[in-house]
Amino acid sequence: MSAQSPCVLVVEDEAAIADTVLYALRSEGYGARHCVLGRQALEQLREGGFDVVVLDVGLPDLNGFEVCRSLRRFSQVPVIFLTARNDEIDRVLGLELGADDYMAKPFSPRELVARVRARLRRPGSSLSASDGWQQQGAFAIDREGRRIRFGPTVLELTRYEYALLAALLQRPGAILSRAQLMDRGWDHEADSADRTIDTHVKTLRAKLRAAGAQRDPIRTHRGVGYALEI
Repeated sequence: MSAQSPCVLVVEDEAAIADTVLYALRSEGYGARHCVLGRQALEQLREGGFDVVVLDVGLPDLNGFEVCRSLRRFSQVPVIFLTARNDEIDRVLGLELGADDYMAKPFSPRELVARVRARLRRPGSSLSASDGWQQQGAFAIDREGRRIRFGPTVLELTRYEYALLAALLQRPGAILSRAQLMDRGWDHEADSADRTIDTHVKTLRAKLRAAGAQRDPIRTHRGVGYALEI
């Protein structure tokens, strides 16, 4: 998922509709990913990196209303409902649960893209450079404010945890030795660089798991150092 191109998650179990929506979004330059199940959608949304969700109400496992209710416990990413039902009570329920828009099937893919574009124009619809955050995969960093997010969660980091993670985010995928990490984050020489860095990596991993990380993004390269996979 690109930091420059907004990314839309399409949650739709009808293949023909999903393919049409994905094509329309990608033709307009948006990143777009697709999943069929509500539980899959919630897992991906917990990892972050999405700017809008296009969410079908009639999913095979959880219905769209249940997905939206769960989503609003940890994220305010804009949601546009798709549904075959056009009853007023369904529209009201969806909006009360925190949805931002509602389209009844059949619909125009061009109109859906226009509504996605409208959501992206609104303040607070995504993490952007204008509010100090720089998106990097599932992470976002505000270097001026010395804050790091994983998905929607702002991590509660100590000074050294922040310095370590910020150094890894500066060169994602690159292996940094313990000495390099010490140089970037510590203003004094620790008794043991290996033990100091390893201890902070351990606490960082615990905080990322608590924030919903499904896998460990900090990779250990034995005898060399650490790298961050975003």
